[in-house]
Amino acid sequence: MQETLDTLGDLGLVPVVAIERAEDAVELGRALLAGGLPCAEITFRTAAAEEAIRGISSSLPEIVLGAGTVLSVDQADRAVSAGAQFIVSPGFNQKVVDWCVQNEIPVTPGVATPTEIDMALDKGLHILKFFPAEALGGINTLKAIAAPYVGVKFIPTGGINLENLADYLAHPSVHCCGGSWLVKANLISAGRFGEITQLARDAMSVVRQVRG
Repeated sequence: MQETLDTLGDLGLVPVVAIERAEDAVELGRALLAGGLPCAEITFRTAAAEEAIRGISSSLPEIVLGAGTVLSVDQADRAVSAGAQFIVSPGFNQKVVDWCVQNEIPVTPGVATPTEIDMALDKGLHILKFFPAEALGGINTLKAIAAPYVGVKFIPTGGINLENLADYLAHPSVHCCGGSWLVKANLISAGRFGEITQLARDAMSVVRQVRG
């Protein structure tokens, strides 16, 4: 369970993908691999999510693959059955968290307050999504919230981009960052996978500069 989340921490970055056509998923996965980023979080914001997860999981097993925007136990179950290795929710959904813990599925629920962090700790979770990061005040807010919680790591998501990525990664409480700018829907739908590869390379260059 922990090994999957440790891998995300080692990579430093998770592309957050809203994919409209499942048939684009494998090509997207190949583009990320070519950019040195063997992971993806496919969000359940679109009807293609489950099939996209299934396609990447079966064709590109080297990709660490998760499901995001998981709002129900049914979605979590479908995602895992399709091949998702970790679950991400935008908030602290107790039913989803309980199901994942019981089934030993890595889960990172979204938190925005100390109360929500306490709820997650009560479930034995120590790697949490900080969402929506920039709208909540960015790295300065995260620093303030993280200060009392030694040992808790965060995955800030929401408003992260190439310009502020280094600021987040440099803080010791940040496990990795979630980024949708790498995999914008218009790039995927237009088949501009070479641009996605380049965006991944640029982002991983920042990760290496900050973390070595």
